[in-house]
Amino acid sequence: MSATPQKNRASRRVLAAAAGLATVGALVAAMPAGAHDKGHGHGPGQGHGHKPRTVDVQLLSFNDLHGNLEPPAGSAGNVSKTHPDGTVEAIPAGGVEYLATSLRTARKGNPYSVTAAGGDMVGASPLLSGLFHDEPTIEALNKLNLDVSAVGNHEFDEGATELARLQNGGCHPVEGCYEKGRKFKGADFPYLAANVTKEKTGKPLLKPYTIWKKNGVKIGFIGVTLEGTPDIVTANGVKGLKFHDEVETINKYAKELDRKGVKSIVALIHEGGAPASTSYNYDCDSPGAGDGISGPIVDIAKGITPRVDALVTGHTHQAYVCTVPDPAGKPRMVTSAASFGKLYTDTTLTYDLRTKDIVRTSVKSANHVVTRDQPKATDMTRLIDRWNKLAAPIANRPQGWISADITGRGSTAPEKPLGNVIADAQLEGLAPADKGGAEVAFMNPGGIRADLVHKASGSEGDGVVTYGEAFTVQPFTNMMNVVDLTGAQLVAALQQQVSGANEASPKILQVSRGLTYTLDLTKTGAARVVTDSVKLNGAAIDPARTYRVAMNEFLAGGGDGFPALGQGTNKLVGASDLDLFNAYLAAHSTAASPLDPPATDRITVVR
Repeated sequence: MSATPQKNRASRRVLAAAAGLATVGALVAAMPAGAHDKGHGHGPGQGHGHKPRTVDVQLLSFNDLHGNLEPPAGSAGNVSKTHPDGTVEAIPAGGVEYLATSLRTARKGNPYSVTAAGGDMVGASPLLSGLFHDEPTIEALNKLNLDVSAVGNHEFDEGATELARLQNGGCHPVEGCYEKGRKFKGADFPYLAANVTKEKTGKPLLKPYTIWKKNGVKIGFIGVTLEGTPDIVTANGVKGLKFHDEVETINKYAKELDRKGVKSIVALIHEGGAPASTSYNYDCDSPGAGDGISGPIVDIAKGITPRVDALVTGHTHQAYVCTVPDPAGKPRMVTSAASFGKLYTDTTLTYDLRTKDIVRTSVKSANHVVTRDQPKATDMTRLIDRWNKLAAPIANRPQGWISADITGRGSTAPEKPLGNVIADAQLEGLAPADKGGAEVAFMNPGGIRADLVHKASGSEGDGVVTYGEAFTVQPFTNMMNVVDLTGAQLVAALQQQVSGANEASPKILQVSRGLTYTLDLTKTGAARVVTDSVKLNGAAIDPARTYRVAMNEFLAGGGDGFPALGQGTNKLVGASDLDLFNAYLAAHSTAASPLDPPATDRITVVR
């Protein structure tokens, strides 16, 4: 998901700490008899002493882990399952201890098994990983035996130099090594960035593709991130880089792989779609191939050369296993495994040893829940415990108290209770004249990375919000800006939530108390915002008047498809979003009087 990127996170974190800081269905049942010998092959001549014609390659994949080593808390840690009677069950899922067990169990009996990821393995991470620049997550992925990953937009949060360090190893240039006697080794797997080049040289930033080989079986993997990465990452994160069209890039390298004799190709694409249902077991091929999915990945899939046999996607944090026709009109598998390690996809690629290509008609795939009722992988438990011990002095410090869950990431409503808390915190912290004189604050929904959960995550006690939990909600440590915007620009920004770049997938800004308006979803485009309903403290917005507006530096740069917010003038840079959030929790809650979830009555939604 697009979200607020990090900028200069390292130095800010040190300062903050020191200061107090589907065809979803039966994978086997749908296959013809004898078609799953798990590497022993099938086809002409089998059973007569001849070499088998085909072998089955198991492709395990996941995406958008975002450094969630521990199980995600609250509703953000659930996956939805629809039962035959129509009831929907919320299943707690995720956590790298369980993901490791799931993948290791799935690999048993599969001599040809490869594990791939669709990007955003790191970035916007909880404190356990984010505090250490995601070294713990790379270490965990190495232990998971990840074979290859595409880069996602969040791999660029701290810039190309830091991404290269995650790949190649070495201690952090500012904070050094975190453990005495241990040097960060980097990723054992290649990060692929086929559509990212250096502006000065035109050469790829990282490897565009890799070839997985075993016993004569060869499968090429091409990795790309979304072309629009610069629109959702701060300028510093993508400085000196150019991002190219996903389809053109994949087709170019598929042709190159084909020339090298690699006929079996999988594309790892950090871009995705939106299925018509949020249930992981929704059949998005009903009534026809890909009928139940929309979004950018559909057109991308339709444009990618038939040389590519399957697409592993991500970015939208949705779960789907669909077939979308390729340019030749033939069905091709397109998968995504939600986010945060809550699902993994198991795809069977039947490899023809004679043609060296995948038998596309035999490709089967299904998503599986990473349940928390299975044994934990002990090596992952040791890894988590080791890093938690280092983080504990900062992570466990109480910041405030809440009376109940305050949902943010786990809320599907346009106006989220935690979004209101964050916007109010930003307004309160920046309203004083010497702090910027803010009259209203905007928060982008993608920057809210978790819920505030009432149940204790450790020994702190129920209702206590720790620094680690607050960091997980606001992990970017973005600096706040207060700027001048006219009333007309302010209204234009609200319209850009549902028009332009955001029309197909609206991004509803979270607004501070006092700003109210009506969102009419029966209309289309900018007309969805009822202009004469937009009021501040009960007074209609004056198009000609200047308002002081607070927002994080990402939004102030026009990020997330809000060019109107990038037109601000008379900028004042304030404290970080995390500092303001923690200050608000401290000012508005005590153990005896915890903070209640706020009402969601600022945006009136008409459906």
